[in-house]
Amino acid sequence: MNRNEFNVLRTLNKDTILISNQRDLAEKLNWSLGLVNKVVTSLKAEEYITEELKLTHKAKSFLENSKPKNAIILAAGYGLRMVPINQNKPKALLTVDGKPLIERQIEQLHEVGITDITIVVGYMKEAFDYLIDQYNIKLIYNKDYSNKNNLYSLACVCNLLSDTYIVPCDLYSLKNPFDKYEHYSWYMVNELIDENSTVRVTRTGTLDYSRNQKSGNTMTGIAFINTDDSLILKKSIKELCSDKDNDNEFWETALFEKSTIEVSAKVVKSNEVVEINSYEQLRDLDCYSTELQNDSISIICSVFGCNNEDIKDINTLKKGMTNRSYIFTVKDKRYIMRIPGEGTDQLINRKEEADVYNTIKGYNICDELFYINPKNGMKISAFVENSRCCDSRNIDDLKKCMKKLREFHNLKLKVNHEFNIYEKIDFYESLWTEKSIFQDYEQTKKNALSLKSFIDSCKPNYCLTHIDAVPDNFLFSTTNENEVIQLIDWEYAGMQDPHVDIAMFCIYSLYTERSEIDRLVDFYFDEKCTPQNRIKIYCYVALCGLLWSNWCEYKRQLGVEFGEYSLMQYRYAKDYFKIATEEMKKNGIEL
Repeated sequence: MNRNEFNVLRTLNKDTILISNQRDLAEKLNWSLGLVNKVVTSLKAEEYITEELKLTHKAKSFLENSKPKNAIILAAGYGLRMVPINQNKPKALLTVDGKPLIERQIEQLHEVGITDITIVVGYMKEAFDYLIDQYNIKLIYNKDYSNKNNLYSLACVCNLLSDTYIVPCDLYSLKNPFDKYEHYSWYMVNELIDENSTVRVTRTGTLDYSRNQKSGNTMTGIAFINTDDSLILKKSIKELCSDKDNDNEFWETALFEKSTIEVSAKVVKSNEVVEINSYEQLRDLDCYSTELQNDSISIICSVFGCNNEDIKDINTLKKGMTNRSYIFTVKDKRYIMRIPGEGTDQLINRKEEADVYNTIKGYNICDELFYINPKNGMKISAFVENSRCCDSRNIDDLKKCMKKLREFHNLKLKVNHEFNIYEKIDFYESLWTEKSIFQDYEQTKKNALSLKSFIDSCKPNYCLTHIDAVPDNFLFSTTNENEVIQLIDWEYAGMQDPHVDIAMFCIYSLYTERSEIDRLVDFYFDEKCTPQNRIKIYCYVALCGLLWSNWCEYKRQLGVEFGEYSLMQYRYAKDYFKIATEEMKKNGIEL
């Protein structure tokens, strides 16, 4: 039975009282009368309907065997575009019209008889537990939710695919998108054109896929996969997941690009199924939603004397190592709101950070600050238009950044707190819930700490030091045709030997050659670095490498991975202990 024939059967079964002739049927289906006549003639010949357009026993039996078996709801992701309202709850639980999105989806599935529902969870997985008791659903945890896309969420449950609805958790459906009867596989799109869509509806009612397509129909993410096609889809998912290059792929890649399934288009109007991917989309859909009452939004309104609806163009910035930030517009000007990330309350003293900002105020060192909370670390600063970060491989950038850093150090600013490297090494280690993943950690730590005696013998002159003076925190922009360099993000700043900033720049840049570090040192000192200072910076490279390696181990135990960065920090601790001690011997210095 083809798609058109099935749709006629399903429509006659649902609306038999309202349909008395083929013209009624054409109007209901929004088809031409000619197409309806052709399909009806075929169904009569196959004895599925009578002359009066009533279903025969054969048709009713066929429909009874065409019921969906189950549903899978994908709800594992962070929903980063939902800032700032995704900090305390996952987006699947955002309330629209007084009900969490996912509860509405579950109840719509129940309306058509689907009670076998599995939800794939990840971010804030515990928040979904109540659904087990309330709706008798099943939860499956995707441990890779933080670093892989939803292809891997579906892979967690692909054994369940068989006459199955696949549903993203962030959709609000005005009408029930599900049905009691399904026969062929389909994917839901709406009539609007999306420049980023890779699928478009063909004249035959199927979806044509092309990764190079310039635009297509807006994809909703809801799909139905029948039993036969599920076998093909499972194979495609398995093949894609075997290659790490596919970590960022959506499950639709398996459906459209890697399978031979002929996918029918289920086209809906743009207002029938709404994807809620941002604060503004939620506000537009339900301006009375309790989710809109958010601390950071209230702060913005207070700082700029504006209303909720004046806050526009909210977009997530790249997630940092310790924080999440989003950009927003108020009265045609753009700003950045920083929201501290997981575990930062233990890592950073926000009062000390606020003291630093008060100290550097007026020196034109950093981006313009509008608000900082010394208790929770929320911060609002100006967005620097047409800016870029330092390129750690660009010689001209490096020279300019080292000049800027030297000028800052020469101000000899002071605050009432110190960034003590040795205490921080022990502090981050104290936060661990398990032993170091590195087998030789104890010896590496002992070696690195032994460098303290040489550093102390150099009698470093402390001043306010940035500590996190890494390439990403040097911001280049142009104002009135003049190039401006700003040093941003002062979370770790405190009293310390300013030469620590040079070491920090090197290890964040992941320099693999000693010559790269020496070159940066020469830029800072204008080729006048003494052997003692150079060795001291090598010592700082080793100690700071250990420091950030310990920090990475703490974050790893929280479920946040930093890959190569973490491994390289530990290597700096080991390699530059050797380099520093070898240079001491060459210069007749005993450790």
